[in-house]
Amino acid sequence: MTDTGTGAGPGTAAPGPASAALRAKLALAEPVLHRATARLWRPGAGLTARYTRYLGAMYHVIRASVPLMELAALRCAALAADPVAAPLARYLHHHIDEERGHDDWLLADAAAAGADPGGIAGDTPPAAVARLVGAQYYWIEYHHPVTLLGYIAVLEGNAPAPWLAGRLARETGLPDAAFGTVRRHADLDGGHRDDLDRLLDRLPLTVRQRTAVAVSALHTVDAVAELFRQLAAAGARPAPAAIH
Repeated sequence: MTDTGTGAGPGTAAPGPASAALRAKLALAEPVLHRATARLWRPGAGLTARYTRYLGAMYHVIRASVPLMELAALRCAALAADPVAAPLARYLHHHIDEERGHDDWLLADAAAAGADPGGIAGDTPPAAVARLVGAQYYWIEYHHPVTLLGYIAVLEGNAPAPWLAGRLARETGLPDAAFGTVRRHADLDGGHRDDLDRLLDRLPLTVRQRTAVAVSALHTVDAVAELFRQLAAAGARPAPAAIH
């Protein structure tokens, strides 16, 4: 029952650059994410706890990145007749190498912030994380692996600002070593976004496949914003994994 993503008719190609169309849709939705991000990083009481909780939540998000891409690449191999499958799989295999180990960066940051990495890794992931990541497993398995590109577009299209790590270090008093992941992603994600945009414009996406990518991307914006709102609301409480 998997829909391989035909458009208005079999093989119907969508017109115009796919990356520009996706970014235009995201531009309408991303203010919600920006407001949630601003609330998460608001100065004042609770910022250190919010940051520590953020590291824990993002560990559970990022540790799924490589397995998600591996699953999507495996599904591509089963769609040999789909012209999108082979170039998508090549991109995924390359990106897997780029993303491997980033969850370990987050645990190292958490340790530098005074949290217990083992406690974070052993915690039950928040329901908001399961909502964010779990939808991708469903769409990859039961619809089409191209949907994962919408998820990647949002996560890598909203890189931390270059100044964020320095500001958080000043306002929390935590050591610079606690902000390695924020700093690295501020440097890396712009290039990754450009790579993804080029891929979107190269792939022979049908109208339905473009729609699937956009649905995934808009869901990701909403789910990340909800996760950040929850982290911000809980930030006044000490992080469960913190060492006192």
